[in-house]
Amino acid sequence: MEFSIKAQQLQQQQDTAVLYIGTKDTAPTASLLAALQQQCLKNQDDFISIQQVIDDVLNACALVCLDKTDVTKLKKVAAKAAAWAASQQKLAVDLSALSATEAQQFVFVFTVALGDAVYRYDEFKEDSKPAVLDQVSYYGSQPLEAQLRKAEALVYGMNICKNLGNAPGNVCTPTFLASEVQKIADQTGCEASIFDAGQIRQMGMNALWAVAQGSEAGAYLLQLSYQGAPNANDAPIVLVGKGITFDSGGISLKPAASMDEMKYDMCGAASVIGTLAAAAKLRLPINVVAIVPTCENMPSGQAVKPGDIVKSMNGLSIEVLNTDAEGRLILCDALTYAERFQPKAVIDVATLTGACIIALGHVAQAVLGNDQQVIDDLMAAAQDYDDKTWPLPLFDEYKEQLKSNFADLQNIGGRPAGTITAAAFLSYFTEKYSWAHLDIAGTAWKSGADKGATGRPVPLLLAYLCQQAKV
Repeated sequence: MEFSIKAQQLQQQQDTAVLYIGTKDTAPTASLLAALQQQCLKNQDDFISIQQVIDDVLNACALVCLDKTDVTKLKKVAAKAAAWAASQQKLAVDLSALSATEAQQFVFVFTVALGDAVYRYDEFKEDSKPAVLDQVSYYGSQPLEAQLRKAEALVYGMNICKNLGNAPGNVCTPTFLASEVQKIADQTGCEASIFDAGQIRQMGMNALWAVAQGSEAGAYLLQLSYQGAPNANDAPIVLVGKGITFDSGGISLKPAASMDEMKYDMCGAASVIGTLAAAAKLRLPINVVAIVPTCENMPSGQAVKPGDIVKSMNGLSIEVLNTDAEGRLILCDALTYAERFQPKAVIDVATLTGACIIALGHVAQAVLGNDQQVIDDLMAAAQDYDDKTWPLPLFDEYKEQLKSNFADLQNIGGRPAGTITAAAFLSYFTEKYSWAHLDIAGTAWKSGADKGATGRPVPLLLAYLCQQAKV
């Protein structure tokens, strides 16, 4: 899909659908549009589409009436308009009735909504039907280039995240994920480092290896580095993503129902890869490193067993009471590895706990951490892009639930406060830097008729990086 900005008045064309943008107070100056605006107001609606005749040819036409102050409402109406626009081949968007601020906001939100509306993952379908829309032109005198570039970068990153998440487990293996990281590095000018199972074990990542050893798919630690800061030695933001490409639960086997969705257990990895790719596309003046520990969690004669004790990279011993609490095991070694970058901040992203869905449903992801400023910055970024996020406490008292009779830690804390005790476990491996943890178990994908990866929290993470880069 190609986007363009035209600093001129819109002239209707027979082969181009038109989307007019007004507000509740102001509509584009034309009698037809004024009538449509009145119909929107009468029906208490914010979007209406019709067919109009131009030179004896029927053309698609629609009007959006914006609420100027509410980003959530703007996203909803943009989604309606994008769903309509996806069935058009060419689209012209008239922004002439908007102020510069309104036009910039709409271009960003609508471009992202269009990316979502035209997205398809149908490479395994014989009757695949790609979206029709291939050209979008914005008409207005406002400065729109920066917002369009940012939106295109976000769509690019979200699509990477969605594609990796939606790929079946027999395709998106740890080896495939490693090859995709190398491919993205080549495309974006970043640097990739790929450490195999032998190197992982040499580095003392025994917690990661404990999870990986039950599968024949192998294990990797993936590192993707983007150097965008004027000073190459500036402390980077480090993003760590859980990369379990399929999670059977291991010996603590999951129920069969919906187990197919455990291909999404690497959406944390997909999101940090997509975010770094988006930051590189935007050429943000900031240094960013993405770290992905990746393997499968499978039952076999070699699999880690409940009651086994493993020693993590930082020297702490861990009693594995439940092999289905494997995400924290692979993350703890990756978080220890992150120390070597002397990071400005570390943010890990993981589909970590079902308890997060019980707490927050499928609306918001949870954020916890050891640095209130990092948490506050993430919350502000969440509001910027309306990627809903909510903080949970991380009091020291929760660590009591992780005490083991036989090791330094146990990998589960029981049913109470499951999301918090999982983060409390990770906190033992993040004491040397500022850190925040995002539990995206309820937001990384949708089930049912709309089943598929959402691309979240790439919007939150990119907004955070833009905020830190001051752009």
